[in-house]
Amino acid sequence: MTLASKPAPVATTRRVAIAGNPNTGKTTLFNQLTGARGKVGNYPGVTVERHFAPLELEGYGSVQLMDVPGTYSLSARSREEQLAIQAVAGLHPLERPDLVVCVVDATQLVRNLYLALQLIELGLPLVLALNMSDRLASTGQKLDAAALERELGVPCVPIIAAKGQGLAELRREMARVLADPKRGRPGWRAEPIDPLLLSDLKAVEKELPATWVSGEVDRSRALALWALLSIDETDELAEIPAGLRDVVQRKRKLAAVSGRKLDEDIIRVRYDWLDARAKLFLRESSARTSLTDRIDRLLLHPALGFAIFLLLMTVVFQSLFAGADPLIRWIEGFFAWLGGAVASVLPAGLFSDLVQNGLIAGVGSVLVFLPQILLLFLFIGILEDTGYMARVAFLMDRVMKTLGLHGRAFVPMLSGYACAVPAILATRTMERQRDRLLTMLVVPLMTCSARLPVYGLLIAAMVPAQGSGPFTQGLLLAGMYLFSTVVALIAAAVLGRTVLKGPRVPFLLEMPPYRVPHWPSVLHMMWEKSSIFVKEAGTVILLCTVGMWALLSFPRADAATPATAAQHLQQSFGGRLGHGIEPALEPLGFDWKIGVGLIGAFAAREVFVSTMAVVYGLEGDADPSSTALRERIRTETRPDGSRLFTPLVCLSLMVFFALSCQCMSTLAVVRRETATWRWPAFLFVYMTTLAWIASFVVYQGGKLLGFV
Repeated sequence: MTLASKPAPVATTRRVAIAGNPNTGKTTLFNQLTGARGKVGNYPGVTVERHFAPLELEGYGSVQLMDVPGTYSLSARSREEQLAIQAVAGLHPLERPDLVVCVVDATQLVRNLYLALQLIELGLPLVLALNMSDRLASTGQKLDAAALERELGVPCVPIIAAKGQGLAELRREMARVLADPKRGRPGWRAEPIDPLLLSDLKAVEKELPATWVSGEVDRSRALALWALLSIDETDELAEIPAGLRDVVQRKRKLAAVSGRKLDEDIIRVRYDWLDARAKLFLRESSARTSLTDRIDRLLLHPALGFAIFLLLMTVVFQSLFAGADPLIRWIEGFFAWLGGAVASVLPAGLFSDLVQNGLIAGVGSVLVFLPQILLLFLFIGILEDTGYMARVAFLMDRVMKTLGLHGRAFVPMLSGYACAVPAILATRTMERQRDRLLTMLVVPLMTCSARLPVYGLLIAAMVPAQGSGPFTQGLLLAGMYLFSTVVALIAAAVLGRTVLKGPRVPFLLEMPPYRVPHWPSVLHMMWEKSSIFVKEAGTVILLCTVGMWALLSFPRADAATPATAAQHLQQSFGGRLGHGIEPALEPLGFDWKIGVGLIGAFAAREVFVSTMAVVYGLEGDADPSSTALRERIRTETRPDGSRLFTPLVCLSLMVFFALSCQCMSTLAVVRRETATWRWPAFLFVYMTTLAWIASFVVYQGGKLLGFV
């Protein structure tokens, strides 16, 4: 498998790569320069594929800009980390860029310059973009950009990417270096003085492919340093020549036997150079504690930090009900009017039934939750862009390291609150296959946005807004999110000690300074993610709704044998299927109608809501277009006249949805990422079994305790 996740477009213009550490504003700069709309998140691992866009440079012409995955250095042991060295160094199958713009966080300058030194060593024309330079004052430091430029020998341009400041000068400097590459190529090298390390490098250089080196001696030394740092027995790098791998592993083993710390020896060369010169370009202007440090004392406190996080999440989830309710009622009213209008125009019959009960009732019952989903993504975007999500990941690492799960796994797990599919793709940034696989197996347990319509429907049935406490609905929703997170962590602990045993590797996570959200990026992310939901409502959910309507409407009733609508529903194909699985669901408190909804929900979890709308729309005289579904299920009864959707049944059903793998897309993406059906099958079986057992315990345990 080639690490270039997407084939590069055919280059007709000069190529410019934007590289940098995670959290430096690299993708924000890419968007500002090109008008592209890549996702911007304030934590490592957002950009896992290269993005391309044209850029017009005044006085030079058009160039092709490429956004390289964020990386702390060019050392690589995972496939996605290797993509960074391939992209900037021009290793096969990628072509070498004509210019690299290295974005550094001015508030974390020395650490960020480590990557810049590696790029300089490769002999690449370079422009250094000093981002967030306006925040240095808050850290008690002052940057001398001219002194830094003299030390590195490459152009250094202070910018504020989020505000678009300094970009005109950056464009001009890019054009100058493209016109005269020597301007951005100083010839600086960090030469090792350890004779043993020099001997190792010479042996490795002999095995480097000629296509990598291109006849450049200095480039050969830089790639030899990269190979010694990156290649080992556990790496997952592709297309490494056997001779190169053999000599590196031999040198690493010899170093270990003699007590040498090879990695530290290589890294120290660059940091010694930086530490010796840092005072020339970075001066302490005051000794005051930064605002970020003062806030972190509170938010990263072992006890108060968790309490603040839980309180914040409760407020967020309550806002999903209180803030979205007016819009939800407006959407309900619109679809009620639309259903009534269609019923008054179309003659009674099969087609009218399809449009009213299949299309309008089904899709409309899902779209009413769009306001809540918009708010959810808005809050997530704000928390990411302010830097708070990185703090949550740090807090959770204290728990996760005791469970055998890598702390970086919490980043895709947090993404799982939106959708499991991109969250599973985000595991590509983790170094080890074992850690990636373990994270894939627990991410689907996180409460994704597709579960939100189901929770919203059932919580509204359990606790009407009128007559309940001001935070009751929000507390229930927050409880479901907390429940899923706890179960996911427990599942990780069990799977990590049984199915996927392995040692834990150290967790490295940058704590970015707190920032005002970049509102265009936040709003775009909210719109983009919500648009996906709407598109699903217009395609997948629509098709599933029509399919479920057909299953519940056929075979059509025989005019010679009149029967009630309820009898027709039970005799339909869908009704028979629901009755077929009812014995397995009855111990959980579910009837055959809920079973039909669970079958439909396998295509997409939110289809459960539209399926219920179809079921109750076809069952009798109640018109789902004029009576909200959540009002209908409050009054739904069993054959003996008892209420069906009691608080206990609703809780049991929410627990089942929280833990079951009711999503074909999730299984499909796990199959693609693991290249086998073994792990998707395991995922489906263990989650379904876990969901049934947990739901059984909730319902039967609740009955024993006297709940109904």
